[in-house]
Amino acid sequence: MRRILAIFLSVVMIGALWTYPTATAVDASAKSYVLMDAGTGTVLRERNADTQMLIASTTKIMTALVVLEHAEPDELVEILPEAVGIEGSSMYLRAGEEMSVRDLLFGLMLASGNDAAVALAHHVAGGIEDFAALMNEAAQELGMTNSHFVNPHGLDAEGHYSTARDMAVLAARAMELDSFAEIAGTRSIRAAGRSLVNHNKLLWRYSGAQGIKTGFTKAAGRSLVSAAERDGTRLICVTLSAPDDWNDHTALYDWGFAHYRYHGLVAAGELFATVPVISGVSDQVALIAEEALSLLVSPEDEVTLIAHTPRFVYANVRAGEQAGTLYAQVNGETVLEVRLLYGETVDLDETIRLDFWEELKWQWDMIRR
Repeated sequence: MRRILAIFLSVVMIGALWTYPTATAVDASAKSYVLMDAGTGTVLRERNADTQMLIASTTKIMTALVVLEHAEPDELVEILPEAVGIEGSSMYLRAGEEMSVRDLLFGLMLASGNDAAVALAHHVAGGIEDFAALMNEAAQELGMTNSHFVNPHGLDAEGHYSTARDMAVLAARAMELDSFAEIAGTRSIRAAGRSLVNHNKLLWRYSGAQGIKTGFTKAAGRSLVSAAERDGTRLICVTLSAPDDWNDHTALYDWGFAHYRYHGLVAAGELFATVPVISGVSDQVALIAEEALSLLVSPEDEVTLIAHTPRFVYANVRAGEQAGTLYAQVNGETVLEVRLLYGETVDLDETIRLDFWEELKWQWDMIRR
């Protein structure tokens, strides 16, 4: 019956009805960058986002993610000679000492310890090559189609690369893990007898900054992957080969938060509409949204709600059954949908007699249920 009697109920809401602060045009020094909404994956601004590039120590985001998926933070790690004296940034491990995975992750993410990366790789996978295989498996699962990893620390190597878009996807996933977000957002800590200070200056400089990882080699230039949140909106920013990365991220975040924000269109359980009920103890039934429906939009976006619902229904009507579907469109393209449910039960009123065709229709509806 719902298919036969489905109608289209459109409610048009123009983005200009919502008031936003004005933001000036923004650019960045980065050769490649992405500004992305973490919740939806919507890219708000980009340049050369799919160009394969060296990513230096931002590699360690993937290293930390793989470690957290394959080891417990309290596991003890014996530091092997292979993890000592690795070139570049270090937390100065000593062969034979023991420390927890958690402490090594702090050394990895705050001090950018290349030695911590190697120690964790050996602990989880028994060596660099096998650990890199786990990194590439994770990249494939995340849809990072333009990325390939050959080591856990990000030192320049043939076949080790990613893109700004892929790194934004990785960062959004990693920040969903509370354990990762806690470590990446820590400014300083004493771990394993070492004082560690986060290299990410945005944690001090930018309101709402949450992490996550810096990177630099001479060949790669300055790389930075960060996250910031305001008013429930979390944005991810990635800059690769960016001489002025701190200011790049500040400017991009200021622009993003000024131009985009979430707006709730329908709350979970909210009354959306009513539908007439034939032969019921009540003459109408409420339709409610099964889940909340919200969108990240700009002032220029035209947002349209389209509800496919029956024109009327026959009793009995049961609360919780699907009554239709509510679609949200942005500039004419459907981006989200949510089921509309009957919000209450409406029983058949036995005193109301149906004619032959109404009775036939009611019997057919009961069979289909």
